[in-house]
Amino acid sequence: MTNYEKRPEVVANLTAEQYRVTQENGTERPGTGEYLENKQAGIYVDIVSGEPLFASASKYESGCGWPSFVKPIEPDNVVELRDTSHGMIRTEVRSRHGDSHLGHVFPDGPMDRGGLRYCINSAALRFIAKEDMEDEGYGQYVDQVEDLV
Repeated sequence: MTNYEKRPEVVANLTAEQYRVTQENGTERPGTGEYLENKQAGIYVDIVSGEPLFASASKYESGCGWPSFVKPIEPDNVVELRDTSHGMIRTEVRSRHGDSHLGHVFPDGPMDRGGLRYCINSAALRFIAKEDMEDEGYGQYVDQVEDLV
């Protein structure tokens, strides 16, 4: 079993935007994220710890301006916390092992897929294409991705 953790050398090498989002609870501007339009098959992992978070099979176009997913690939890797910042009550989503701020989850997702919308910042993620998953140590998740068109 892989040991996922927050490593100082990884945090030190984050871009300014990745650091702002993951370490300072920031939010990237809507419509600007690297993975918003990504339709490749694969998985999304925490940019800090590498822990698996979401599969391409759970990604959908929500129209909100950020990559959206209906469920985590490994629910234990995603922590949900009450967020009362900005005069709202929301549910923040963080990675368990990296403690990275990922985004928020809302109850307005597709009802036929569970009704949740995980609204996630691209800056908090690293995408691993299906063909690279085995080599990068994520082979056990290959059956949970699908080719998207």
